[in-house]
Amino acid sequence: MRNILITGSSRGIGAAAARLFSLSGDNVIINFNHSDVSAHKLYNEIISNGCHADIIKADVSDPDDVKKMFAFIEERYNGVDVLVNNAGIAQTKLFTDITNQDWNIMLSTNLSSVFYCCRSALPYMIRKKNGRIINISSMWGQVGGSCEVHYSAAKAGIIGLTKALASEVGPSGITVNCVAPGVIQTEMLSGLSRSDLDALKEETPTGTLGSPEDIARTVFFLAQEDSSFITGQVIGVNGGIVM
Repeated sequence: MRNILITGSSRGIGAAAARLFSLSGDNVIINFNHSDVSAHKLYNEIISNGCHADIIKADVSDPDDVKKMFAFIEERYNGVDVLVNNAGIAQTKLFTDITNQDWNIMLSTNLSSVFYCCRSALPYMIRKKNGRIINISSMWGQVGGSCEVHYSAAKAGIIGLTKALASEVGPSGITVNCVAPGVIQTEMLSGLSRSDLDALKEETPTGTLGSPEDIARTVFFLAQEDSSFITGQVIGVNGGIVM
């Protein structure tokens, strides 16, 4: 049984991935920060299905919180076999309206958190000479999004981190890959109107929006032995809107 840590896994893509890993027999560690009710609901759902799970509250943008979270995991489970860096936030703002606080919160939540969690997970993986790290970026990290400069910059940073880290830890039997979702039906779209969503569908070659499960299945594949020769890659799961 592997230990799978999924950050920000109380809802959306993280929750879909947690369900998929748990059904395969892995022990899923659900991380949340604010969504206490959703996290415990997911935990109870997984446990009620006879699967294995644990739950940890931690702000992954805070290095001290990350250190405490991994100390708990190491004490209870020895370490993390698969790390899915999924936690993130989004914000739409004109570039000239982005404040210092907006910028710092976006970078710390979406990018620094990946650095902190990878840094804490790697010693165990290196000792074992095996491990999987899957980072969730965005298509905007690949091509940039208007009125989402800080979000795009953070997600592009994840791509750079993924490629550099994959090169460094590959000799230790660890793969590091990145999934770049397109337009996915999660709470991040709650601020968009029906006409906005219809326009996004029209822009997508498949004519549909993605689901959290579409991303979860890709994450799950990258965590398996069958994907052991894949590392340093950015997998776009976006219906063809970015090619």
